[in-house]
Amino acid sequence: MIQQKTILKVADNSGAKTVRCIKVLGGFKKKYAKLGDLIVVSVQQLRNKSKTTSKVKKHEVYQALIVRTKVGFKKPNGFSSYFSENSVVLINKQGNPVSTRILGPVPKILKKKQFQKFISISAGLI
Repeated sequence: MIQQKTILKVADNSGAKTVRCIKVLGGFKKKYAKLGDLIVVSVQQLRNKSKTTSKVKKHEVYQALIVRTKVGFKKPNGFSSYFSENSVVLINKQGNPVSTRILGPVPKILKKKQFQKFISISAGLI
């Protein structure tokens, strides 16, 4: 579960390394975000190799889609899956991904939530 001021890793090649959650989208009383939710984030760190060619800059504000959480999620067949880190993918204002590639697997739950663009550029599905 992700809430305000949570530090998250970035799972794409946009140039950002870590981001901080500013706001959880989806209603004014919503405090926590889970897998597949949208949040507003601020870039905290950039990757060392791509500081000059980065698509993002430090302290810029973006929307992000949560693709991995430490809290497990249940699959329809009864199995539950866990990830070792909380990570997101950055989104621009039009709702498209900032990056061209997502590193690591993405859960199939995102297919039901109409995020087909993110599944097509990801490394694999769980």
